Amino acid sequence: MNERILFMGTPDFAAATLKALLDGGCNVIGAVTQPDKPKGRGHAMAAPPVKELALSAGIEVYQPATLKGGAFDETLAALHPDLIVVAAYGKILPPSLISYPRLGCVNVHGSLLPRHRGAAPIQRALMEGDSETGITIMRMDNGLDTGDMLHVLRTPITDEDDFESLHDRMAALGAEALMQILPAILDGSAVATPQNDDAATYAAKIEKADCLLDLSRDARSLFLQIRALSPFPMAYTFKGGESIKIAAARVGSTCRNVAPIGTVLSLRDRVVEVQCGEGTTLLLTEVVPMGKKRMRATDWINGRKIAEGDVLGGEA
Repeated sequence: MNERILFMGTPDFAAATLKALLDGGCNVIGAVTQPDKPKGRGHAMAAPPVKELALSAGIEVYQPATLKGGAFDETLAALHPDLIVVAAYGKILPPSLISYPRLGCVNVHGSLLPRHRGAAPIQRALMEGDSETGITIMRMDNGLDTGDMLHVLRTPITDEDDFESLHDRMAALGAEALMQILPAILDGSAVATPQNDDAATYAAKIEKADCLLDLSRDARSLFLQIRALSPFPMAYTFKGGESIKIAAARVGSTCRNVAPIGTVLSLRDRVVEVQCGEGTTLLLTEVVPMGKKRMRATDWINGRKIAEGDVLGGEA
């Protein structure tokens, strides 16, 4: 594969695709990624995973602060790629960049398009209780994940999946999907299928408001929310004015409505049973109390930081 491929991506999800391109002997002429950002308590500058991988492979790295206003056009012309591969880059690409390569711009998107267009398709698939998701390789156009589809791979979502497990599986699936269709993209034989815009949904970026648990909702919807946000940024609630992150939970009873919403009903079987809406209960199995590390509910109970009759809930 001698065609000149420019890669654009930032997090671990994208690094899996870049690694597949490199392992496949592709002619990757550069990697465009987000600028380094401060990380951790010390706020030391940290490089994105794509940058680390590219540098280790001897690939030139570009970290433009912006792509707007033609800021990257001169570099793009000098690189002169035949194809641009994008995976979770994190910024909207301008039309001048999308239209530049002779073989176009293709995106490795983490959903079964047209469902879950947008920034957080993996989290939203979990949060909305989808039974399956997958990877769509699509040609990019000037819309938000609206381009024609070239290839799709599917994967089921189980109740054991959280964001971490599904993300890691999807990252590997994205790399596999791209490498399956890449030869057809390069020789021009890939078949493009238009999306059904009437079936489109939007996977908005996860905001802090998405993380607050409304315990008046039914336990199943709260269970989905917790899984979609674990291990980061995590769903949370309050106890006595202090935030408590909920790392893992299970659905409990579906016909128990004996106390006010948020009341701790029992501490049996190493879980914290909490009254939720519609007569349901949620069983908290792993938590992160304020200022503490992630722990099993058993340790929270043994530390006497939670008791029957306590009430969880409230707003920030």
